[in-house]
Amino acid sequence: MLEIAMLIMMVTTLIAMVVLYLRGRGGRFGGGFGSSRPIETGSLSVTGVSPCPDADGEQYVTITGELSGPSVPSTVVYGRFAWDVRRWPAIGDDIAVVYPVGKPDRWRLAHPGARPGLGG
Repeated sequence: MLEIAMLIMMVTTLIAMVVLYLRGRGGRFGGGFGSSRPIETGSLSVTGVSPCPDADGEQYVTITGELSGPSVPSTVVYGRFAWDVRRWPAIGDDIAVVYPVGKPDRWRLAHPGARPGLGG
């Protein structure tokens, strides 16, 4: 009887691990940007930014702004990123972002570090 209970526990654990793996890759059970869900490109107008530290290299920055896109009205969002202090963002900057359709709270930078003005 103990062997059957142990077998059921092992099979349940294996199924749970497969589901978690597929979720992380954006497969059938959810996931993020790796899934087949369509994404939209929008613009983040920076309305607030943490002060630039005196240190060199990449430091953490918190950015607040209004995200707008094709199917999303202006939505206030914020995020924390590693950013090069020589290219620190400023209030009024417009940054290209991507997000799943209808879910602007899950936004990300479109091309982190690939454009002038962004750290990376």
